Amino acid sequence: MKQNSPSKVYLCWVIIVAFISQIIFRDSVQTQLILCLTNNAAGCILALYQLKKNTTALFYSLSSLTMNNAFWLSAMFLAIFVIAIGQLIAQESPKDAQKYARLRAQADKLAHKYIIVDGHVDLPYRLRVKNFKFVREFIGIPIETRDGDFDYVRAKRGGLTAPFMSIYTPSDYQKKGGAKQYADSVIDLVMGIPKAYPDKYALATSPAEIERNFKRGMISLPLGMENGAPIENDLHNVAYFHKRGVRYITLTHGTDNLICDSSYDTTQTWKGLSPFGAEVVREMNRVGIMVDVSHVSDSAFYQVLRVSKAPVIASHSSCRFFTPTFLRNMSDDMIKVLAKKGGVIHINFSTYFLDDAKRKAMEKSGEELNALLKSKGLKGQDSAAKPIIADFERAHPLLFSDVEEVANHIDHVVKLVGVDYVGFGSDFDGVGNSLPTGLKDVAQYPNLIYALLKRGYSEKDIAKICYQNTFRVWREVERVAKGK
Repeated sequence: MKQNSPSKVYLCWVIIVAFISQIIFRDSVQTQLILCLTNNAAGCILALYQLKKNTTALFYSLSSLTMNNAFWLSAMFLAIFVIAIGQLIAQESPKDAQKYARLRAQADKLAHKYIIVDGHVDLPYRLRVKNFKFVREFIGIPIETRDGDFDYVRAKRGGLTAPFMSIYTPSDYQKKGGAKQYADSVIDLVMGIPKAYPDKYALATSPAEIERNFKRGMISLPLGMENGAPIENDLHNVAYFHKRGVRYITLTHGTDNLICDSSYDTTQTWKGLSPFGAEVVREMNRVGIMVDVSHVSDSAFYQVLRVSKAPVIASHSSCRFFTPTFLRNMSDDMIKVLAKKGGVIHINFSTYFLDDAKRKAMEKSGEELNALLKSKGLKGQDSAAKPIIADFERAHPLLFSDVEEVANHIDHVVKLVGVDYVGFGSDFDGVGNSLPTGLKDVAQYPNLIYALLKRGYSEKDIAKICYQNTFRVWREVERVAKGK
């Protein structure tokens, strides 16, 4: 078999690292340093290879390199290359350091100056899974805790003002019954939070209420129902849940339901939206509930957009452009159609939604862990499983996305349709150990705002992404409901 010359292997390493470096290190000075080092490294490698060819005796051992040897020598060059980059970047000019310090300070300021709406936070499900009850000895959980991604202290630190509390109903309730009762119990749980802490939390059923709560320094808790299964087969339940405070409904979840098909399901029960689902969408328009197209199949999405008189949202989805095999995300055409209707896509922060390769690696690791737990007769939430999970994670470290990749998805939407059609939809407390570096919990929204400021986003742009885009859709849904 013909072997590639070492110079080709070395050059491939340099080119690949240079390309990755230009993606990671976006600041102009850093990019110039990396390009300079890349060119010099390439020149040195070519010179060494020519020297090898011309001095057979000195480089006799190198002439018999196998590809395996070439690989390890390439890895050595790569290590030297990365270390050199780190040293150069560490020598950032004082002027640049001041610039980035100002941007960081501005990011923190904007995070607290403007309302931040997050389209999807799964705190209620986390509390319910823990058998949370609102009694005095447990009530500290929503204030400050080491568990999960959300609590009051961290939310205030990060500037989070209005996290949509996910009223999530697992898909199996569609078959076994009791979905409405289950959803009611989760709503009751959320309503208990502001009752216990009226000086910190408040329910909110409109943009106006969120604005009033914001002026009082309080965190609003609007409600979004994840999975339309609790509507069951009774259209009157749409108005019922509106009265209970629900202001968006994700039409389905992990499997097809009575309303529409799911992006995770291959059954294609309805080939999109069911006849009953079309009635549900119209009823949501009538009473003033936003239609959420996260989780729905592509066919269901396009059919919903044709039926709805009001703009719709995707409460926690990202761009399929970066994850071609992940149908849960939205394609470029879907984003364009959503925007044309006036809707907003709220970008999901999970690594699963940001990068295909990392998602597949995480899925494989998850399958191996589940098999290990199953062999021991355990489930993930069992206390006996915790040390096993910890040992497994230490032995199989995961590669996470970072805050810049979330900014990449926002950038992509902006380039496709403009800054008026994108927002935040973190999925905090709903995606396990898959959150990106720099966005591990609700305290870190300023990191994402900083990433956007570095890319040239204006304060006006930041305000739109943080809340104004979502409020525009919400108010238009209210207007349509009033028949104006």
